[in-house]
Amino acid sequence: MQVLKFGGTSVGTSESMKNVMQIVLNAAKTDNTIVIVSAFATITNSLLLAMQEAKNTNERYKITLDEIKYIHIDRLADFKIGSVLEMETFIEKEMNVVSELCRGIYLTKSIPQKVEAEIVSVGEKLSSYILAKVLKAAHKDTRELIITSSKYTNATVDFEVTNSNIKKYFSTSKAPITILGGFIAKNKQGETTTLGRGGSDFTASIMAAALNVAKLEIWTDVSGMFTANPKIVKTAFPIENITYQEAMELSHFGAKVIYPPTIIPVLDKSIPILIKNSFLPNEKGTLICNKVKLQKSPVTGISHIEDIALITLEGNGMIGIPGFSKRLFEALYFEKINVKLITQASSEHSICIGIASKDVNLAVQIVNQAFEYEIITKKVVPLQVETNVSIIAVVGDQMKSHQGISGKLFSALGYNNVNVRAIAQGASEKNISVVIATKDVKKALNSLHAAFFENQIKQLNLFVVGIGNVGAKLLEQIKLQQTFLRKNLHIDLRVIAISNSKKMIFNENAIDLSNWQSEINTGEAADFSLFFDNVKFLNLRNSIFVDNTANEEITTYYSNYLSESISVVTCNKIACSSDYENYQNLKYLSKKYQAPFLYETNVGAGLPIIDTLKNLIASGDQINEIQAVLSGSLNYIFNHFNTDSEKNSFYNVVKQAGIEGYTEPDPRIDLSGVDVMRKILILTRESGKEFELADIDNETFLPKSALEAKTISDFMKTLKEEAKHFEKLVKSATKNKCRLKYVASFKDGKAKVGLQEIPVSHPFYNLDGSDNIVLFYTNRYVNQPLIIKGAGAGADVTASGIFADIIRIGNS
Repeated sequence: MQVLKFGGTSVGTSESMKNVMQIVLNAAKTDNTIVIVSAFATITNSLLLAMQEAKNTNERYKITLDEIKYIHIDRLADFKIGSVLEMETFIEKEMNVVSELCRGIYLTKSIPQKVEAEIVSVGEKLSSYILAKVLKAAHKDTRELIITSSKYTNATVDFEVTNSNIKKYFSTSKAPITILGGFIAKNKQGETTTLGRGGSDFTASIMAAALNVAKLEIWTDVSGMFTANPKIVKTAFPIENITYQEAMELSHFGAKVIYPPTIIPVLDKSIPILIKNSFLPNEKGTLICNKVKLQKSPVTGISHIEDIALITLEGNGMIGIPGFSKRLFEALYFEKINVKLITQASSEHSICIGIASKDVNLAVQIVNQAFEYEIITKKVVPLQVETNVSIIAVVGDQMKSHQGISGKLFSALGYNNVNVRAIAQGASEKNISVVIATKDVKKALNSLHAAFFENQIKQLNLFVVGIGNVGAKLLEQIKLQQTFLRKNLHIDLRVIAISNSKKMIFNENAIDLSNWQSEINTGEAADFSLFFDNVKFLNLRNSIFVDNTANEEITTYYSNYLSESISVVTCNKIACSSDYENYQNLKYLSKKYQAPFLYETNVGAGLPIIDTLKNLIASGDQINEIQAVLSGSLNYIFNHFNTDSEKNSFYNVVKQAGIEGYTEPDPRIDLSGVDVMRKILILTRESGKEFELADIDNETFLPKSALEAKTISDFMKTLKEEAKHFEKLVKSATKNKCRLKYVASFKDGKAKVGLQEIPVSHPFYNLDGSDNIVLFYTNRYVNQPLIIKGAGAGADVTASGIFADIIRIGNS
């Protein structure tokens, strides 16, 4: 004998019911088969709705009942079997009873439990009758076998009588297939009762235990119990084997495949339960049994319950005084308020419990009444309540034999700015439960699943602002490297949002980087504040804000991102060269919220200048002097500018530098020396010195007219008008056998920038193209400086520097 149970979705449509029929027929080839079936999908809810409509004297209940009736009649018509008239008569008869009962509810405006049980049982009566007819199988009224108490809607089973009935019936039945409705039973007076939540599973479990079958099969619409909710965690996968205790722990905390009390009969007899998917019958499913083979991860699964409220009884008067816990739980017990989680400080100063949000108002009322005297005498404070929280449970029988599970859990949550409000862990160490804000559930589940199950694949979610020369190159580089990063560095890099100055687009499941140019044109209007709000609302793990602009307003949002544990990667120099107080605050926020703030490309584009400087300082060295050519754009300009060709006039070279992406969108920033001032300021600060931009001497080479130009257009005109001024600079350098380089330096507490004539013997002389060079003189590098040299401007190298910072976060 074998027992198979099918849920409502498995028989929800004619097509899905055909799957069920094939599964049953295949099973019956090996042994006599008992099939327990739930009501068709949505039918139970529709019956409850009809009752409520009737209670509210809304005559629409008649329409609802007609809809229920015709769903069942139409199902018969789909299968074109036997005497349809006879079967329709059966359905009509059952629905007429329901209609009369609803009429009574309509008149009395009340729903007695006895009536409710009779009405909701109809779903299983009809589904089992129809399935039996289409399979040409035996149909047995479950109420003739399962006998219960008279608690009509959540009855207690009389196992002695029930087991006897089941054994007696099936010992004489010769039917290869017997169909029974789940959920329904009757009391000793012959009145219909129901088995409450998970009642159909309970029915199947009762049958399997009574007949001592080898295995109970529960067929549903998912391929077993998953490592996490697959609707929230896309990388969750079915658990092949799981113990009864693990299954009950996961189910208690929200995994809805089974309802824990329903498996007690088979648990007592150590009968395995196989959870299978009726829509994908060839998939393995999950086997629940006493012992399982050793798994790779000590954690079996992660589950959660939403709609939780935390209530805390607290006060100095509780310390060392027995009886407070008893009175608290007794008060909740008498009002049938179920406790989901309990935690108490060892000081006995407080008790914190988690309950369903729907019960919180009643709980506050009864607990405050129970402790009214202690509240008046200030021994305890009135009950404290925290709503909009959820419980996450990490479950596994093997957790107790592995060190570091808790550390891994709290590290993953802390890294992603998920605050833990309460913690509970039993001495068995099979379950660690934490209470967090409901808004953080998705991020927490994904972070924990990645930590325990995903072979350390780290998902990075990028929010990119600025898609000009640098930004477009960055997206191109990411697209080309995504597969490589996942395969070789175990980094899953996803671009979630893109914005330029006009439009922005978001896609929680990642933007297609082969099509972003067309998508951005149809995006919503760009708004930096709304962009931040959207990033915060999505609340994705390992979020990184990437700023590819030179926009000052955007930098004012860095503190907001860091405060939400969102990393910031930027080539925008404005933040790190702003007021020293703001610079320090950004670094403080980065450390406080464990959100990396990386800006390697602020100096030298893709060159490892800042990283090298940080390593020198971290290893105990001291920076005594810095000499540098830090403007790739100015180096490009003075390397190409000569007085012999109109094509290479100062104006034309500056214009070409802008076209090739060497200068900022506003070339005044480069040519005025402000850009270089910002860079030497950043290096000075990274060396450990407190410096402001105003502390740097700027020896400008621009004429007064260029400095006073109000617009970019006016500025470019002055470059033409002042051509002789620039030619004079070059001729002087040539005469002295020197080359012009715009040099930044720091020494003896002073920093300056300016155009210098560099002799042949100097390391800067042969600096070509748009290259940068930095010389660090330190306590260790005294006579021969540490030199970093290479391409210091251009969209490609700047994008690669930003990309490197992103990967650095992925590897952290």
